[in-house]
Amino acid sequence: MPSLELTVNVPIPNDTEFALEFSKVAAKALGKPEATVAVTTSVNKALAFAGTLEPAFVLTVISLDNLNPEANEKYSAALSEFFQSKLGIPNDRGYITFHDPGKGYLGFKGTTIETLLAKA
Repeated sequence: MPSLELTVNVPIPNDTEFALEFSKVAAKALGKPEATVAVTTSVNKALAFAGTLEPAFVLTVISLDNLNPEANEKYSAALSEFFQSKLGIPNDRGYITFHDPGKGYLGFKGTTIETLLAKA
């Protein structure tokens, strides 16, 4: 159930195509089925990073059960490599925040993942 929210300060050519490719890359990187992945992208020309408006990104990754320091290093490498190749944003021009809210704090189908799993 990963959710990835990306903000960049560069144009995204063909944003729908980029979002679909980002979804595939995220699913592969996180080792989750793409059917469970949600991605959003936005462009904010006023995104300043390290005191400049040079190409930059901010990414928040929310996922259950698979986030830890060792895994996050792999995820960070794969995702920042994708942003470099597709948008020309170097990996030293953005931050990635990884967050596992816990099953009781992620809603789906009008309840929480914790409740859904308890009923399964």
